[in-house]
Amino acid sequence: MSDGNRVIEPAPVDFSHVDTWVFDLDNTLYPPGLDLWRQIDMRMRSYIADYLGLSLDDAFALQKDYYRRYGTSLRGLMIEHGMDPDPFLANAHAIDLTSLDPAPELGEALGSLPGRKLVYTNGSRGHAEQVLAKLGISDRFADVHDIVAAEFHPKPQETAYRGFLARHDVDPGRAAMFEDLARNLEVPRQLGMRTVLVVPPGLAVSPADREAWEHEGRDGDHIDVVTDDLTGFLNSLRVGS
Repeated sequence: MSDGNRVIEPAPVDFSHVDTWVFDLDNTLYPPGLDLWRQIDMRMRSYIADYLGLSLDDAFALQKDYYRRYGTSLRGLMIEHGMDPDPFLANAHAIDLTSLDPAPELGEALGSLPGRKLVYTNGSRGHAEQVLAKLGISDRFADVHDIVAAEFHPKPQETAYRGFLARHDVDPGRAAMFEDLARNLEVPRQLGMRTVLVVPPGLAVSPADREAWEHEGRDGDHIDVVTDDLTGFLNSLRVGS
């Protein structure tokens, strides 16, 4: 699915049956190069260091260990240390959104899709609403499904996806999911959803955005389409026509 730094589209995949479009938020609906995720990452690290009395380096190691094992660092902290999630989430998402510009072309592309559009994030609703408002695309989405609505069961846990589908009455056989992490598309594909992996231009991997292991699985059979241009891909769809 990739050759050097060039994204290669697989054979055309049919999206004409899709009536529910599900989008991850961070590094999916906006480019990872904007540095928002680094801000979140650093705020989580500092919070964990203060909460557990650790050095920043030790807090970072623990944060990433829990993230890999539990799906989110927060989930690990809740299980292992009984952490109250509310102040943790409020702190993590108190970031500067100055670099985030309105995205009218993305808004138009989303508006051209038939059916519902939903945001499904491991973050908080408040964070998602602020990002969508800054992008100018809030009105394109019917709802936001956040980590609180998921009862703190994060992607990629199957329990989390099944809860999402039930809560929003989504038929996975008529849905498509867009994500920046390949591992978060494994269960959706097993459940029958179309899957689209959104990657940085040229498949670039920046340590500031994600850990290297988070980019594993991009060539997996559970991914129907890889794109480094979300707006362009949405505009290329000729569903319902």
